[in-house]
Amino acid sequence: MKVIGLIGGMSWESSSEYYRLINQETRKQLGGLNSAKVLMYSVNHHEINELEHKDRWAELIEIMVESARRLEKGGADFILICCNAIHKIAEQIQNSIEIPLIHIADAAAEAVKRARLSSIGLLGAKAVMEEEFFKNNLVSADLKVLIPAENDREFINDVIFNQLAYGKIVEESRERTLEIIKRLKTAGSQGVILGCTELPLLIREEYSVLPLFDTLRLHAQRAVDLALAN
Repeated sequence: MKVIGLIGGMSWESSSEYYRLINQETRKQLGGLNSAKVLMYSVNHHEINELEHKDRWAELIEIMVESARRLEKGGADFILICCNAIHKIAEQIQNSIEIPLIHIADAAAEAVKRARLSSIGLLGAKAVMEEEFFKNNLVSADLKVLIPAENDREFINDVIFNQLAYGKIVEESRERTLEIIKRLKTAGSQGVILGCTELPLLIREEYSVLPLFDTLRLHAQRAVDLALAN
């Protein structure tokens, strides 16, 4: 069994879900009392959030590279960043370590392709929806990517950073998010990627008019598959 390295803390609520899902899937596959071999380096979410919103990415790169190197030195065989938005600097992190970094967008793209969908909606922080670092991996998998209208993007971003990041689940926000998904379906989406590791805390597939692709769950599943591969 390989050792899974996790850069967590963004937020700790979603990081705890990574740990839970990885261990549940490991036990499911191996049975008995088996659990995963995991190393986690948890950063200070407040510090990361401040730097991200002030566009101080050079400092963010330093923190994330140091986090990845700590995991590498600790014996991790590969690394996952437990946050979609920080994958904006995934290439810089990967170039600073010798072990693989498993990209969250690739895990999502693989799942969408397995479902035989060609057009996918994307929800997440504004950077995830509006910039190319996440969408490029989906487009490279021959997927058409649709994002919400500007006011809906602003709303989703606000929910992520001012509600979900603090562990707040607001019913009105859930209802509006489900309405946004309906609008994505009208625009041609065949499913929706939840491109924020906190969004699954807000919405579930049984309430959605479209299939949901939970990047947190898919990333965790990919980690277990790699850890248990011969």
